[in-house]
Amino acid sequence: MRKRIDAIDDRILKLLSDRAVLALQVGQVKKAQSKRVFDPKRERDVVRRIAAANHGSLSPTAIKRIFQEIVRQHRRLAQSAQLPL
Repeated sequence: MRKRIDAIDDRILKLLSDRAVLALQVGQVKKAQSKRVFDPKRERDVVRRIAAANHGSLSPTAIKRIFQEIVRQHRRLAQSAQLPL
């Protein structure tokens, strides 16, 4: 079971990294268009969508907290995005 957990952790890490790349790209596009990176409505919608899709063992509150933190960290990354030279 530990090996399976480790494998799942590795997949989660890969997916978070893939999401980070996209967050950076979104940040670059928004900055190029002189738009704010932070979109509170979009962030609420993401968390609500994920919470509604949750049919697993974790509580809705736990899922919301996890995804709020994921979104927060990726927003910070997007805000730090540099425009390509």
